[in-house]
Amino acid sequence: MGQPNPPAGAEPDKPPLRVGMVGYAFMGAAHSQGWRTAGRVFDLPLRPALTAICGRDGAAVRAAADRHGWATAETDWRALIARDDIDLVDICTPGDSHAEIAVAALAAGKHVLCEKPLANTVEEAEAMTGAAQEALQRGQLAMVGFNYRRVPATALARRMIADGRLGDLRHVRVTYLQDWLVDPDFPLTWRLRKELAGSGALGDLGAHIIDLAQYLAGERLTGVSALTETFVRERPLPAGAVKGLAAESAEGRGAVTVDDAALFTGRFPSGALASFEATRYATGRKNALRIELNGEKGSLAFDLESLNELSYHDGTEPGTHAGFRRILVTEPDHPYLDAWWPPGHGLGYEHTFVHQARDLVHAIAEGRQPEPSFADGLQVQRVLAAVEESAEKNSVYTPIAV
Repeated sequence: MGQPNPPAGAEPDKPPLRVGMVGYAFMGAAHSQGWRTAGRVFDLPLRPALTAICGRDGAAVRAAADRHGWATAETDWRALIARDDIDLVDICTPGDSHAEIAVAALAAGKHVLCEKPLANTVEEAEAMTGAAQEALQRGQLAMVGFNYRRVPATALARRMIADGRLGDLRHVRVTYLQDWLVDPDFPLTWRLRKELAGSGALGDLGAHIIDLAQYLAGERLTGVSALTETFVRERPLPAGAVKGLAAESAEGRGAVTVDDAALFTGRFPSGALASFEATRYATGRKNALRIELNGEKGSLAFDLESLNELSYHDGTEPGTHAGFRRILVTEPDHPYLDAWWPPGHGLGYEHTFVHQARDLVHAIAEGRQPEPSFADGLQVQRVLAAVEESAEKNSVYTPIAV
């Protein structure tokens, strides 16, 4: 009788990339899915190994390890970083800890993947980028996790724009709309405190659409003019203890210290204009990200709620039969899709994290800087800071530092 086959995705002949992840909530679950699945779908040069997951609550992190397939659990991120059996540290924590963990991990000789936004302040992001540039000289790589770059449709849009299908860009307009804060009695969470989250809808949602707009346009914003608003300024504290949150009134309520919505315009070096809207108060909208780019030769639009599609108008066609048409992005020669299902069988949100893991593994194996880099994350952080500064100055146009 022959030997049994190894489990799917085990790939014992390939060297491992031993991953340690800090954080186990929403993003931790999404990243776990990416690491667990990438080697089972794509032919990778290294085998991702879910070696350790870390969180402060011992029982909760052990349950997360069992649920998501991690071999071991830690309750101190410093202990995780010190382990000899960790090659890469994946940071899925609130923004106030990104800089400390990332800098320490790079100093300990690890590769780093850090969720967006890169940090809570420009100064923290600059420190992280400096540490990443030094680590690069030692062969360590760092990447920031803007997963919407990894939707096959947005990757195809980038290719089409770079190939000149739209010609010179004129307009870019982006919205990211959610409604989970509409109820004024929704409890105060870490995402609603500036010292923990850095900003509100601006950093949480705005960071995504800033990066996506610049990625697709192939240009970086040069300046912004902005408005922000906080609609509900005080909320009840959650039933359980949350780090950094304390009652500020006799009724057990705390102040909301971040924005609820941000509106801003911007300009690209080519002269193209951009508009952005990020809010968590768009009643009825759950995760509605939409971007449209208009150029001299055509237009492209992407909607996350139809994430296997692009809407494309070829402006060079005769007007008698020209119009927007749907591109179903499921063909094997579309980005990432040669490893997935037959044409017409769509992918979902979780696949962006599989693609993120795939791209990072290839970059590490090839010893090249992955994208988006910490420097890219720093540039987005500078845009976020410029938006806040502009809003504080009552919508005065604010240049972005280079």
